[in-house]
Amino acid sequence: MSEHLSKCDVQHLVLERHRIAERWRSERWDSLVANGPAWHDRFPGMEFPDTDPDAFVSKEDVADYFAAYAEMIAAPIRCGVDVEKVQRLVGRPGFRVETSDGVIEAANVVAATGAFQHPVMPSIVPRDAGFLQIHSSAYRNPDQLPRGAVLVVGSGSSGVQIADELLRAGRNVYLSVGPHDRPPRAYRGRDFCWWLGVLGKWDAQAPAPDTEHVTIAVSGARGGQTIDFRRLAAQGMKLVGRTELYKDGVMNFAPDLGRNIARGDANYMSLLDEADAYVARNGLDLPEEPGARKIESDPQCVTDPILDLDLAKAGIGSIIWATGFSFDYSWLKVDVFGEKGKPRHQRGVSSEPGIYFLGLPWQSRRGSSFIWGVWHDAKHLADHISTQRKYLTYHASAKRQTRAA
Repeated sequence: MSEHLSKCDVQHLVLERHRIAERWRSERWDSLVANGPAWHDRFPGMEFPDTDPDAFVSKEDVADYFAAYAEMIAAPIRCGVDVEKVQRLVGRPGFRVETSDGVIEAANVVAATGAFQHPVMPSIVPRDAGFLQIHSSAYRNPDQLPRGAVLVVGSGSSGVQIADELLRAGRNVYLSVGPHDRPPRAYRGRDFCWWLGVLGKWDAQAPAPDTEHVTIAVSGARGGQTIDFRRLAAQGMKLVGRTELYKDGVMNFAPDLGRNIARGDANYMSLLDEADAYVARNGLDLPEEPGARKIESDPQCVTDPILDLDLAKAGIGSIIWATGFSFDYSWLKVDVFGEKGKPRHQRGVSSEPGIYFLGLPWQSRRGSSFIWGVWHDAKHLADHISTQRKYLTYHASAKRQTRAA
């Protein structure tokens, strides 16, 4: 946002409550890497230094990249400043911004906090049930957890990567698998990020029905591999369905494990079909990969699913909730929110003049909440702000001329 505002000669200030990219450094597990390759998950104006374009960058290097980018564009950032309240000024344009470092007045405010502020932990298991319960954002490494088996709830990128790491560390792992999409990590020599690009899927302007919140099982860990739940089961992981209820030490799971895995398979095969059709239609010289279509038979945990699990008897000492995040705009005291507190906006331009949002899922397209997608959405907002300033400049000029006449 700062880069584009500078290019439009719009004076601005960026407030950050901690360090730049703090959550990459202190609120993610130690071994986390980007889920997209370095050539893709970056801003157009800077490559990752000394990095193979096809590599998956570590979380620390991603944070360093953001800090270096801010320095490169000379972004006017104040770190350690928490925004506490934003409200419209009375009787004149602009907003009053109350911060931990004093009051600021601004003509426009861009809420670039995204939609992932607060970890979501379902209140299924009482906090005093005798198990360590943490959200995936609090997980760091296997040694952090007490001895015993681990139940990981959530089959998106975070849940499956954490469960796999724990399994490799010798833990007995149960993974609760809900509805998900499961793209190939790569196919016919190209990463799935490339396929989503050439197939136009990053530019989709709205999610398909009932898919807005579907998790995606993808990973860049250990050089990047396609997530295969059957392979994880063959390696010793115990798969269960969606977590539903806890009572008297017993966890109940929905009988939907087979359906959820079949749905992921269908998503996987659909992308392969579209990729093959694209290769044929455009005459691309990309090697065929028939082995990618091989699906192993269902393991016993899928054909005879566990529906009830006595956690103590299973030796489970900890539960990791990889159940996503919620947004928090409680500091933004303006009338821009609709159903369930979601911002009312058009491509980030809110219904309240002067208030903008950046980093929202599906803000303008599927890629909006990804690093490169935010860059393009920010350009649209900066252009809008610049255009509005020109209207206001004309108004002020015309008013002066009227007074002079």
